[in-house]
Amino acid sequence: MDNKEIYKIQKFTDLIVWQEGHKLVLMIYIETKNFPGEEKYGLIDQMRRAVVSFTSNIAEGFSRRSSKDKYHFYINAKASMTELQNQLLIARDINYLSKESFDKIAEQSIVANKLLTGLLKATRLKKFAS
Repeated sequence: MDNKEIYKIQKFTDLIVWQEGHKLVLMIYIETKNFPGEEKYGLIDQMRRAVVSFTSNIAEGFSRRSSKDKYHFYINAKASMTELQNQLLIARDINYLSKESFDKIAEQSIVANKLLTGLLKATRLKKFAS
């Protein structure tokens, strides 16, 4: 065995899926600042709520003891990501996002979503093993 320490995840911020989701939160907040003011209580609010819900559900799921509870919150995070991806398409199609911004944010959403899929699979295996 080598001298490397085994990395133990001790808090939700240690989860790579949360870290990548947090990057997405920051991207959404920055980009939606440029949306028209009339969208303050519309698309801006919806996109921000969806992306914050993604990382919040991951954080809350992490704190739960049972795999069943964890899985429930991670599924909610998945739904929030799907909602955000739909809103990104709308923002692109009504020209609130440039192609470059859309591509960058969409790619980050795919990265975070793939990581969440892996976490869901691992949690589901534990859920059914217990």
